[in-house]
Amino acid sequence: MRFSTFLSFSIPLNFKHILSCVLGLTCGLFANAQQDFTQYVNPFIGTSNFGATHPGAIAPRGMASVSPFNVAGGDTDLEKDSRWLSNPYVYENRFLTGFSHVNMSGVGCPDLGVILSMPTSGVLETDHLKYGTTYKNEIARPGYYSVELDNGIKTELTASTRVGVSRYHFPAGKANLLLNLGLGLTNEHGAVLKFNSPTEVEGSRMVGSFCYNNAESAYPIYFVARVSEAPENFGIWDKPATYTGVEAQWMTYNGKTRLKEHFMKEVVGDSIGAYFKYDFKEATQVTLKVGISYVSIANARENLDNEVGGSDFDAVYAETKNAWNDKLGVVEVTGDDRDDKTIFYTALYHTQIAPSILNDANGEYPEMNTRKTKHTNGTRYTVFSLWDTYRNYHQLMSLLYPQEQLDMVNSMLAIYDENGWLPKWELNATETFTMVGDPAAVVLADTYLRGITGFDVQKAYKAMLKSADTREANPVRPGIGEYIDLGYVSYDSHIKGPVSTTQEYNIADYAIARLAEALGDKKTAKRFDQRALSYKKLYNKKSGFLQPRMADGSWYAPFDPSAGANFTENPGFIEGNAWQYLFMQPQDIEGMIQLMGGNRKFEAKLDALFEQGQFDMANEPDIAYPFLYNYLPGKAYKTRKKVDELIAAYFTNKPAGLPGNDDTGTMSAWLVYAMMGFYPMTPADPGYTLTQPRFEEVIIHLDPQFYERDELVIKNERSRESEASGKFSLDGRSLSNTYVDHKTWVEAGEVIYK
Repeated sequence: MRFSTFLSFSIPLNFKHILSCVLGLTCGLFANAQQDFTQYVNPFIGTSNFGATHPGAIAPRGMASVSPFNVAGGDTDLEKDSRWLSNPYVYENRFLTGFSHVNMSGVGCPDLGVILSMPTSGVLETDHLKYGTTYKNEIARPGYYSVELDNGIKTELTASTRVGVSRYHFPAGKANLLLNLGLGLTNEHGAVLKFNSPTEVEGSRMVGSFCYNNAESAYPIYFVARVSEAPENFGIWDKPATYTGVEAQWMTYNGKTRLKEHFMKEVVGDSIGAYFKYDFKEATQVTLKVGISYVSIANARENLDNEVGGSDFDAVYAETKNAWNDKLGVVEVTGDDRDDKTIFYTALYHTQIAPSILNDANGEYPEMNTRKTKHTNGTRYTVFSLWDTYRNYHQLMSLLYPQEQLDMVNSMLAIYDENGWLPKWELNATETFTMVGDPAAVVLADTYLRGITGFDVQKAYKAMLKSADTREANPVRPGIGEYIDLGYVSYDSHIKGPVSTTQEYNIADYAIARLAEALGDKKTAKRFDQRALSYKKLYNKKSGFLQPRMADGSWYAPFDPSAGANFTENPGFIEGNAWQYLFMQPQDIEGMIQLMGGNRKFEAKLDALFEQGQFDMANEPDIAYPFLYNYLPGKAYKTRKKVDELIAAYFTNKPAGLPGNDDTGTMSAWLVYAMMGFYPMTPADPGYTLTQPRFEEVIIHLDPQFYERDELVIKNERSRESEASGKFSLDGRSLSNTYVDHKTWVEAGEVIYK
C-alpha cells in the first residue's frame, strides 16, 4: 500500500543560515524560523493526472534533484516510450528502475531524467528491465524521499542545490550499486564514464531533446559521483548496438554487454554504466553523492566538494529542510482545514522548483547556444516556460520573492546579450522554440512596473522593440510583418495558431505600451496601444467568436468553435479552441465587453463557457476567466463562487490533485493567488482583482529591500458557510470596487474581507 508521511521536527539555525538572513537573502523571518512549514507539503500532489511533478528530493531552485524513475518498463501504458510522457515518475506505476539526478517538474515535453543510480542485490545485472523492482512504503517531504524496494534495499534521497545525495540500506550479502547513463527520459544518445578511484567516477551524459525541437543543440551534463564504502570490485559496462551483415559475424560481442572490470580509462558510448560490487558481512549503509554541472567535470567536482563535502546524509537534509522552511515561511496562513494548508503550501513549494539555477557554485555557466563558459556574480536562472508563466507566476515572484524575480529578469537580459533575442522557452542555455507569442516582453514590463527596477530597463526596452518590430528572420514573432500590416496573423501564413498568435502579440504590445508610457516615450506607447487592440479584427459578430481570417480579409471556413479542445488540432488556435481563447484579452476587458454587446451579453457568454464544459482549468489561456465576473456590476459573487468550485474540483491533497500539467508552477501560482484572495488579472498592469481568501488570515512577509512595509496581513471575516458581503477595507478605508493597484496593496498593512 502506498502512502505519504509528513515528519515534523525542529532543526536549529546554524551560522550559515543566520548570515544569509542577515544579508537579506530571500528567507523567512526569525519569527518563522522554528516553524515547520514543510509538514504541510505533499510532494505526491501532481504525480498523477499528468501533473508532471515528481516526489523526489530537491533544494529550492535546485540544479540537481533525485527522483524515483518508474517510467521505463513494467506492465503500464504510462511508460516513456509508449506515450508522450514528460516526467520521470507516475504515481500509478509500480516498477522502478533507478533514481535520476537531473529532472524537471511540471513541463509538457520530455527531457533530462538522466544519471540514474540503482541499488541491487545478488548477482550483477545491467539490464534495467531485469534489475528493476517493485516497491512500497514511499515517503516524501521537501528535500527528502524514501522507499522500500522489493529487492530488500531501503533507499533515501536528499539534495543540495547542485548535489544529489542518496543513502542505501543494504542487507548482508552480495549487492551492487549501479550508475546507468544509457537510460533517460528521452532517447538522446551519448555518454562518457571514467573511474578515478574505486570510490569515484566522473563523466557526462548528452541531453537536449525537449519537445524533440532543436535537436542539433543537444548538450552534455557533467557529473562526479562518490560512494562512501570502497567496493569489493568495480567497473564499467558497455552494450554496443546490434549490427547485421558480414562484418557483424566477426563481432563476438555484437549486441552483448561487455564488462570492463577495474578499468580506469574513459569509456564512450550510448548504453554504458558504472558498477560497484559489494559482499556485505552485515547490514551496511552506503551513501552516494553526485555533483552536477552544465560547464565541466571540474565544476561538478567543485560543486560536490563545496556544497556537501564530507557532510553526511542527515546534515545535507537538515540544511535543505531549513532552506525550504525559509521559502515557505514567506506566507503564513491560519485555518483549521489541514488539506487546505497542504494544497496551499504544496503549490508554493512547486513554484520554487523552476526556474532553476544554471550557474555553478563558482559562478560559471554555459553561454546561450555556443555553450562557452561565462561567469555571473549573481544567479543565472534557466527553465523559462514563459508562455505559461507570464500570466501569473512572475507576478507572484515579484510579490513574494522579489530578489529571485530580479535575478530572473537579469538572466533574460543576459540571454538577450548572448543570443541577440529575448528568450521564448529557454532550457539550460538553449532555445527550444516552443509555444507562441512574445512572453518575455510581458515579464520585463510587468516586473519594472511593480517597482522592481534594479535592471537595465533601457536594454530591456530595446530588446522588446527589436522583437516587436523586426520583420525579417524574427524567431520570437514569426508573421510579424503581416501582423503589423493587417493587424492579425492570417490563416494563409501557415503559422500555427494564427488567432492565438495574434492575441499573444496583442498582450505583448500592451506590455510594451505600458513600459513606454512609464519611460516617457508617449509616441511609442500610442503606437503599441493601437496594436494591442487588433484582436477586434478577428472577432466575427455573426459567430460571436474570434476566428481565423484569410489575408484577403475573408473568414476561414468551415469554422467550429469547439474544435481544438483537449489539445487536438485546430486551424486557428494553440492548445485550445475558440471558446477557451474568446476572453483572452486581459488588456482590454472593458473593450471586450462592449465588443460582445455589453454587460448582459458578455455575462451570458461567460456563463455558457462554464455551463457547456468549455472551460479548461488545465491550460493557461482561460485560467483567468473566473475572475472576469468581477468586472460586471454586481456579479463579483460569481467570481467567489466559481473560484471555490474550481479549487474543490481540481486542487486536492491527492496525487491527482492538480488539474493537469503544472507548467513549471503556473497552475500552482493560480492556486496560491486564489487561496490568498486576489489575482493579477492583466499582465503588465500592476494590480489585483479581489476575491475571497480560503483562510481566516494570511500574513505575507514582504522583503524589506524591495517594499516599505515588512508584512501584509489579510483577514477574512466571512465564514466558509456564510454569504460574503463582497466588501473590502485597506487599513480601515473601504474599497468601492474589487481592484487594487500593486503599490497600494503592498503598502496597505492590513486588508479585511467582509
